[in-house]
This record gives sequence, C-alpha cells and structure tokens, in this order.
Amino acid sequence: MAKSGFRGGGYTGGGMNANMIKQAQKMQADLVKMQSEMEEKTYSAQSGGGAVTAVVSGKRELVELVIEPDAVDPEDVELLQDLIIAAVNEALRKAQTTMSDSMSKLTGGLNLGF
Repeated sequence: MAKSGFRGGGYTGGGMNANMIKQAQKMQADLVKMQSEMEEKTYSAQSGGGAVTAVVSGKRELVELVIEPDAVDPEDVELLQDLIIAAVNEALRKAQTTMSDSMSKLTGGLNLGF
C-alpha cells in the first residue's frame, strides 16, 4: 500500500509551522518598514562635471534640479538637455540600486519583485 502523507488524520508533509509563519510575518513587517525608510531618502547624481545635479526621492520622483549658469548656452540647448537627462537617469539608477541591495540583504537574496 502506498504512503499517503497522512498519519492519524493529520497532514505531515510540507506545511508551514507557527515559527515559519512568525518569521514570514516579521520579514513582511521589516520589508514594509525598510521600503518606507528608503522612500524618504534622496539620491543625487551629477553630469557635465557638476554642471547639472539631479536629486530624486526613493519614490523615484525628481525633487531638485540644479543647473550651473555656465551650463546654459542658448546656442547649444541640446547639450543641456542631455546633461539633465543623464543626471536624472543616474540619480534614479542610484535610488533603484540602493533599494534593491537593501531589500536583497533583508530577504536573503530572494527576488520578491521589489
């Protein structure tokens, strides 16, 4: 007769015990706390040797943009646009990388889609 995984009316295979559930709940609470803390931080990046500085929040919103007067050349607006895009994108990358690294440390490397 094949073994069914049941003994005395109780299932014994693969279920989560109370300790595992508590650990998962704690991890979830820690993730929510960390995500909230990360959203409050700001991340900055520069381009053009400091001609443009972009600051973004952990919510991935541009919160500050500083353009040095020397970077403003009416004859070369495209360069200024490129510098702004580069600074904003780099600041966003920093925010994403920092958040991903922090979440990875907390989850032990599990990819939970954050």
